[in-house]
Amino acid sequence: MQVKEITIVIPVYNDEEVLKELYARLSVVLNQNKMPYKIILIDDGSTDNSWEVITDLQHKDPNINGIKLIKNFGQQNAIAAGLDYAEGDIVVIMDSDLQDRPEDIPKLIQALEENKASMAIAKWTSRKDIFFKRFVSKLFYIVSNRITKIHYQPGLGVFRAIRGEVVQELRKYKEKTSTTLSLLYWIGVDYVAVELERDARFAGKSGYNLSKMIKLTMDRIFSFSMFPIRVSIYSGLGISTVSFILAIIFIIRRFMNLTAPGWTSTVVLVLFLFGINFIFLGVIGEYLGRIFLESRQRPKYIVKNVIGDLCKK
Repeated sequence: MQVKEITIVIPVYNDEEVLKELYARLSVVLNQNKMPYKIILIDDGSTDNSWEVITDLQHKDPNINGIKLIKNFGQQNAIAAGLDYAEGDIVVIMDSDLQDRPEDIPKLIQALEENKASMAIAKWTSRKDIFFKRFVSKLFYIVSNRITKIHYQPGLGVFRAIRGEVVQELRKYKEKTSTTLSLLYWIGVDYVAVELERDARFAGKSGYNLSKMIKLTMDRIFSFSMFPIRVSIYSGLGISTVSFILAIIFIIRRFMNLTAPGWTSTVVLVLFLFGINFIFLGVIGEYLGRIFLESRQRPKYIVKNVIGDLCKK
């Protein structure tokens, strides 16, 4: 299938030092491969001059489009905003820090076409991230595959090419607490993994801190798994069984005058059971909180400004 138009969705957060280089490399690749293109840069509440740079780029190239969110909603919600405005035969999602190489876009599209797949995803053969980030990514993959029903190959990144009809299907799902990429896996979109190398950041530092990584993990677990609730149920049954057995033992020991005076065992047991109860209440509260957020129907993002010829789908 001949590509009529490609739309590139790029979330941006405090990347003023990178944007001009990103555009320069993108434009070379897209023009060399004669791809009609549209670039959507989503400013996710940056505190630097990222929006000013986006505005300048748009004045130079009408194929550049900008979406400014009113505050920082997180990378996944910024991607969702870009996809809501995206059009074309193929939509590419990539990071703005040039760890995803613009020069690899044709490889993703070629794999998409040759395999007649709905999505082509970068699979990192090497990545120049710090040890902590690589460790957390691996841990996230293990947790996701073991606890949820979302299963995919290890080493897959955000960088991907998606067919336009898949993006249209994705817009039907209005969930507020799940993430965009998780929904793609949950829908069951067929994909091909493309082995690529991931570069180091061009400039600046990553916006992904520990709290954001934990939130992403929690979103994946609590939006696509009943595992925590079931653990609570099984643990409760197990503790109840153990407590019943201990109660029988204590009664027998009492009648045999084998119980030593003191409250140590009682205090330990009470504290243990109270701790378990609080954990279970927290798990239940997490699910109830997500139901509450979904019922309020608050948007995943709020747009402050749009430049270019974008029209929300």
